Amino acid sequence: MKDLRIVFMGTPDFAVTILKALVENKHNIAGVITAPDRPAGRGRKLNESAVKQYAKTQGLNILQPTNLKSTDFLDELKSLNANLQIVVAFRMLPKVVWQMPEYGTFNLHASLLPNYRGAAPINWAIINGETKTGVSTFFIDEKIDTGDMILQEELGIEPDENAGSLHDKLMHMGSDLVIKTISLIENNDVQTIPQKESKNIKTAYKLNKNNCKINWNDDIDKIYNLIRGLSPYPAAWCTLINGDSSLDIKIYKVEKEYIAHSEETGKIISSKKELKVAVAKGYIVLKEIKLPGKRTMEIKSLLNGYAFEPNAKML
Repeated sequence: MKDLRIVFMGTPDFAVTILKALVENKHNIAGVITAPDRPAGRGRKLNESAVKQYAKTQGLNILQPTNLKSTDFLDELKSLNANLQIVVAFRMLPKVVWQMPEYGTFNLHASLLPNYRGAAPINWAIINGETKTGVSTFFIDEKIDTGDMILQEELGIEPDENAGSLHDKLMHMGSDLVIKTISLIENNDVQTIPQKESKNIKTAYKLNKNNCKINWNDDIDKIYNLIRGLSPYPAAWCTLINGDSSLDIKIYKVEKEYIAHSEETGKIISSKKELKVAVAKGYIVLKEIKLPGKRTMEIKSLLNGYAFEPNAKML
């Protein structure tokens, strides 16, 4: 059985759960690499990554390089004498880093590779209306998320699932998969499989303002999937035209109502208890939204203090 010295690389909450599993399973963690502290909030106070905050509570050795190719960082990394590196929700590594340990560097990715390589696999699986996704471990190579597969596990996506709930399920499933992967490496039982390339592979593009904007002319299911696929973060958005005001709003929770109607696309239908938007083949019923400078609100609360003009619409 191999005696492993592990360097763990990760930044957000998703990675914390996996690092916690390594600690609880008594693995030898030689070091933790995470993002540098960043100014955040109105006071621009330095914000530590979720991984750093947890690593500090465990007394782990923490490195926060700004440049992964710098001589100082590479010397420090070598001095840790790690023979395995594990990457979860970090950034692309230079070859000199991922090639360093004797037993390689493996990555946990929240999709059924080769589909949804890239920055936002959980969001895009829902946005594209998938009914299943999963987690994969693979050895890193020179491209993004293309290395030889070690293990993979599948998970069904519920029809009303949002990105937040799917994130949490995959986080715990991924934690178990990483522990299983380490066990295979320890016992010299790894049998990798090359990823199958095809023209139909779907990509998990980085999310930005443009691809998070709702197009009310889209199919009702497509709009519904976009909203739940971006909830709670970064959230789908659109422009609300209400009388003379024009507001960019975020929409977190909706329901679908399939019904024939003759309303103009984007028109808002409001009552004392309900707010919905006319789309092709029905309505998108709004349940939870956020106006600029306000907290996220359930529609019933919003309707208590906000009036919609007869010609109000979404763009």
